[in-house]
Amino acid sequence: METLVPGSVSTGLHDGSLRSACNGIDLVHQSFGLRTDPALLLIMGLGAQMIGWDESFCRQLAGCGYRVIRFDNRDTGLSTHFDGMSIPNRFALVAGALRGHPLVVPYTLRDMADDAVALLDALDIRAAHVVGASLGAAVAQEFVIHHPQRALGLTSIMGMTGNMKVLRPRREALSVLFSRTATSEAAYIAACRHSWRVMRVDRFPDDEARDVIRARLAWMRGYNPAGKQRQFAAFLASGNRSPALREVRVPTMVIHGAIDPLVPLDAGRETAAVIPVAQLRVIDGMGHALPMPMWNEIVDIIARHAR
Repeated sequence: METLVPGSVSTGLHDGSLRSACNGIDLVHQSFGLRTDPALLLIMGLGAQMIGWDESFCRQLAGCGYRVIRFDNRDTGLSTHFDGMSIPNRFALVAGALRGHPLVVPYTLRDMADDAVALLDALDIRAAHVVGASLGAAVAQEFVIHHPQRALGLTSIMGMTGNMKVLRPRREALSVLFSRTATSEAAYIAACRHSWRVMRVDRFPDDEARDVIRARLAWMRGYNPAGKQRQFAAFLASGNRSPALREVRVPTMVIHGAIDPLVPLDAGRETAAVIPVAQLRVIDGMGHALPMPMWNEIVDIIARHAR
């Protein structure tokens, strides 16, 4: 694990992660590998903490010769929570977005992308390979749209352009997205186990055996359902990125699951088609998750693309 980078404004936490002032807020982050290796910045999805990028997954990537950095997005985990801001109504937001109404939200995906750039500044990193999953893929796309000089490459996993016409989730996945907020640790763990099983689509015994541990850790670190709703509002308010993505010249890899129940494969195909320099890799048997049996293939795609 990496030590404090000289010149940064970070402070250490008990678990070995660091807290840095970034874009007017605090972001908690953790690095793996040598700081002399090319940087690879991982951006996690809706309401998910940096531990959504499993430590073993990060170490496997670092073993390919990269300085792998994961972090808690704003409003998640141990990073700054926007408790003083409103909690948008998800159903009203969706209705407004479908009608094309302008949405007033606490912050946008571009703000989250600016956070990621500020984290690179705090770590004294000029440019990085940017990897985003789900909503993190949308943030990564905003990153390369507005800060192309800071991106060595883009990997968009389980993502979409923001074109709502291709977003046709399965009913069971949609029910997970709009599920009630858990009010106890036991309820949260049960909800996580159910949602991960739905998003993986198939049975993955190794993952299921670790789900309780993962959920308990997420609860203890900083479960923030209000932050998840604000991030969802940011996604809806940020609109369709297709026109801007057509101008992207950053080398791009699009990874998508063949059976994704939340963001269908057509959305991944559209993403790859819109970005002129993009390649598409479809992974058979993959839903809207990163199951352990698929880590080798996913890590290999990311590492080869970054090279």
